[in-house]
Parts: sequence; C-alpha cells; structure tokens
Amino acid sequence: MAGLLETIAVPRAAAGAALPSLSPVAGRRSSVKFSVFNGLKIQSTRSSVSFSSFSKSVTRRGGRIVCEAQDTAVLVPGVNDQSWETLVIGSKLPVLVEFWAPWCGPCRMIHPVIDELSQEFADKFKFFKVNTDESPGIATRYGIRSIPTVMIFKDGEKKDTVIGAVPKTTLTACIEKFL
Repeated sequence: MAGLLETIAVPRAAAGAALPSLSPVAGRRSSVKFSVFNGLKIQSTRSSVSFSSFSKSVTRRGGRIVCEAQDTAVLVPGVNDQSWETLVIGSKLPVLVEFWAPWCGPCRMIHPVIDELSQEFADKFKFFKVNTDESPGIATRYGIRSIPTVMIFKDGEKKDTVIGAVPKTTLTACIEKFL
C-alpha cells in the first residue's frame, strides 16, 4: 500500500490560497477540480433491458472503475516455457526477470519501473517478464510464492531475488551489484 501512496500525488493549494468550499452555501455548490490521472477511468455501465413490447438501453448511476495500467508491460518482452532456456539461461548478459500476473495490482505498479530500468541499462542487462498464469512451470521451478518477484540471473544461475513492489532505487542497487 505504501507504494501506491508514493505514486499518486494530490496537488496542494499554495500557501495563503483559500480552498473552495465543498458544502452548499446559499443554494450554490462549488467544487474542486483535481489534475487529470490517466491510470484509472470510470466506464459508464450500460445495459439493455428487453421486454416483449420494447427494448430500452439503461444507464446505471456511476459505472465501474477500469484500470488501464494492465497494458504497461509493453517495453519489456515476455518470456515463456519455450523461450526461457534460450533468452534467460543462455544469455551472455545478466538478466532481470519480473514474475507477474495481469490481475496483480502491485505488479502493475512496478511495470513502469522495470520499463525505465530496461531503457537505462539496455546495453548492460537484459530484461524479461514472466506471466505466472501462462508459464506456471517456470514459477514453480524457482519457488515463486508471491508476485511481483524480480530475479536476477547471471551466467545461467539465479543470483538475487526481490519480492514485492519496491522502489526504483532498490532495483537499481540490485542491478548495479552485477555489472
């Protein structure tokens, strides 16, 4: 949860600035506008109601909250059971592997960090992601019990493991140990 609080910033009013009231005053309402956050969106819920005599589309109040962060795993390629030996074990460079799943919230939080690191250390390290739902054999072989788990491999051997959505500085320190 601490990682989530670190990533969402709520703008504060400048010193001495008055905040608008949220309560109705003399029949008027005022509201506060926050900066736009593109990670979560409210998707209106529409459903069709059909009776024998008519068909009507109904919009429910509110909607459902959709997290678009699931598609953040695009910079770092995935590896599976078939490509594991070639891409990870047989690599000449050290390899950072993130074990994740699409339904895992902390995994979605760490994806951008892994993507940034893959760009920063592109010539010195290889980066891959393993979807544990699609490749459970790899996860079982390395004893993955919690996700996200980040492992570093060098010369085909597991050298280090970090469990959880940790800050970028922690992962950077792990990478730098194997340069």
